[in-house]
Amino acid sequence: MTDIAETIIPITEPDRVFEGHTDSVNAVATFPDGGRMVTCSGDKTLRLWDLKNGVMLKKMEGHRTNVGAMAVSKDGKLIASGDGNGELIAWDGDTGESLMITSAAVSDVITSLDFSPDSAVLMAVSLDRTISLWRTNTWGVRSQISVGESIYRGRYSPSGKLLAIVTESYIQIWDPSRLECIAKIAARDLYSLAWTPDGTRLLSGGFVNTTILEWDTSTWKQVGDRWRGHTEAINDLAVNSTGTLVSASKDNYVHIWRISDRQTVAVFNLSHVVNCVTFSADGKYILCGCRDNNITEWRIPEDAFLEVAPDAQTSSVSFSSFVVPPLPSHLAEGHFADRYCRGAMDRWCEFLTVFDSRVRSDHASCRSYP
Repeated sequence: MTDIAETIIPITEPDRVFEGHTDSVNAVATFPDGGRMVTCSGDKTLRLWDLKNGVMLKKMEGHRTNVGAMAVSKDGKLIASGDGNGELIAWDGDTGESLMITSAAVSDVITSLDFSPDSAVLMAVSLDRTISLWRTNTWGVRSQISVGESIYRGRYSPSGKLLAIVTESYIQIWDPSRLECIAKIAARDLYSLAWTPDGTRLLSGGFVNTTILEWDTSTWKQVGDRWRGHTEAINDLAVNSTGTLVSASKDNYVHIWRISDRQTVAVFNLSHVVNCVTFSADGKYILCGCRDNNITEWRIPEDAFLEVAPDAQTSSVSFSSFVVPPLPSHLAEGHFADRYCRGAMDRWCEFLTVFDSRVRSDHASCRSYP
């Protein structure tokens, strides 16, 4: 049981706004040192930013059309970007200078990029139905896999031993060492993917269904019910090192989720469609790229990270500490409202149980006077 009221906090004002792009921001990534981020946009450029001072360090030019995919290597030494013509550019992570440009890496839009955990391989997936694996030491193609359907998103597992991709009809799991598909999950209308840090769960976001699904990576079966809260397409998912999930949606909202109990613990209301989201290196902020051409930084409320306390700690609960917060207006109808009300009632019942046990304990310990 818990003595902490789980609160959904609607936040409407960002801490900072980064301006500079002249078209929609399609991807955002931070560096391991926590001091910088890089973004890409429909304006054909990438921008390198100083997070400490909030200034743009470099405008990175080289693409000839919309840059829709981008990734930073785990060691922070490399940046990769892909565009609507199938062109791939590798950049130096320190200087932002281009290292390699391929005029036709694939024959259609590059939709997603991801580096292997050891930074040795870059995965590029495309609407041309291929997964391309590039060696980052030579920038030669190590292998190319045809999957039979357009691919929307691809992500390496934390161990690097598996690849997960989202296609038109499936989530496919591949072993990159053997170039073998080891699992195929029938799941339509998905768009975004994220692994939990321990690799035991894979999370997917819906494009039409607007819900999040959780998959057990030992069985590749769905776990629990759909995670509900968004009302339009979920454009991006990210998980930080502590296992907190963030989701960005076309409904202009960003949700922070506690994976342990699938609860929304913070809500951010933005003024435009949110295309992409990521955590800061220290996990205390989120950075969102939007269709208004800007990147916004938001502090995550500290109480959003509070976990359910063990039973042994429930004796500290008091009437003054129990608060059932108001439900934000955009969540006040449907399944989410029902789940919220049931959760509030459950917490109230837990409180009464704990209070009753404390009264009984105190009464039993009182001394009797003649």
